[in-house]
Amino acid sequence: MNTVLELRQYKIVPGRRDDMIDVFERHFVESQEALGAHLVGQFRDRDDPNRFTWIRSFADMQTRDAALNAFYFGPVWQAHRDEANPLLLDNDNVLLLKPLTLELAFADTDRSEMPAGLVVATILYLWKDPAEGFGQLFAERLAASGLQTLGVYVPETSENTFPRLPVRQHEKVLVWFSRADHQAWLEADPDLTDAQERPAQVLRLDPTRRSRLR
Repeated sequence: MNTVLELRQYKIVPGRRDDMIDVFERHFVESQEALGAHLVGQFRDRDDPNRFTWIRSFADMQTRDAALNAFYFGPVWQAHRDEANPLLLDNDNVLLLKPLTLELAFADTDRSEMPAGLVVATILYLWKDPAEGFGQLFAERLAASGLQTLGVYVPETSENTFPRLPVRQHEKVLVWFSRADHQAWLEADPDLTDAQERPAQVLRLDPTRRSRLR
């Protein structure tokens, strides 16, 4: 069970997203997994042609620290970073997360050629830390709804021990991964809407060819 997850939203040079995906999937999948990272998925944002979103996870923060040091100071990244970096306008939009509960973590998946489906990441921006009651409320309402869920995550509050890669810390968020946009369900529940400090960000994501999560 991997308990640390990064949701990474990259802003790509206009018109170069497919080039970024090609470089990434040729060089940066197995090379990271060999060092302790788990590549959950890579995605094209349906609503932003210049956004490349990807997710990776780690067993714990110590594994993350070791894996990132080994990869970014290792031979594969050093050999191919000059292909990837010119395609990036911004890569600092990163949420460091943990499962709301172990039952609401991503299930393990094998990389395959199965048909890809839509993945929706809904980022709820809250007035208070989700640990102050909202997380439990959300889990209860979600269980009662019967809606299909891929995973639910909240902030990992441990120190980012690899500051070379910034993350958005101290944000009060809950991130729900599902197969459809469920904004209507959220908006119909005043207890869920009143807890939100501003409108949710909804990412409609199409898996790339080599994404595990499909």
